[in-house]
Amino acid sequence: MKESEREKTNTAPAERTAGVLPRAGSRLRELGVILPAPPSPLGAYVETSHAGSLLFVSGTLPLVDRKLAITGRIGKDLSVSQGQEAARLAALNALAAAQDHVGDLDKIKKLVKLTVQIVTTEDFSEHAAVANGASNLFGQLFGPDAGHVRVVYGVYSLPVHTPVVVETIFEL
Repeated sequence: MKESEREKTNTAPAERTAGVLPRAGSRLRELGVILPAPPSPLGAYVETSHAGSLLFVSGTLPLVDRKLAITGRIGKDLSVSQGQEAARLAALNALAAAQDHVGDLDKIKKLVKLTVQIVTTEDFSEHAAVANGASNLFGQLFGPDAGHVRVVYGVYSLPVHTPVVVETIFEL
């Protein structure tokens, strides 16, 4: 087998069709998105933990300038679109924490798992739509072929009255 053929068979489908996989840091710059300052822990834990090729990022909140930008209960005080914006902001804070740890987001290959906790009313049922605020951002950065698994659930309350917490696991 020729070297060029070997490269094709050892290359992920997205690399074969697109040339190279999207690089998160480069893609952020292309989109004109500026990350916030990395978040600080609210308790006795660290924001990131690196194990093997995985980077775990603690639950992040929808912060702007290190202040909670959105508060309330989705389905009562907040609409689905406001929940999506909260999830997107929390995802940006997760990326800021990851960048603080690795130095350059281009070192991150993909998002492996996303967990989104949402403060909702008892009868709220559009959890997936709210979580898409984070998932869509990650899709823009890592490309549609990278994909990620996701868990989304509604809760009664979260720390500091945040409506959303996003937890991420990235592959380095």
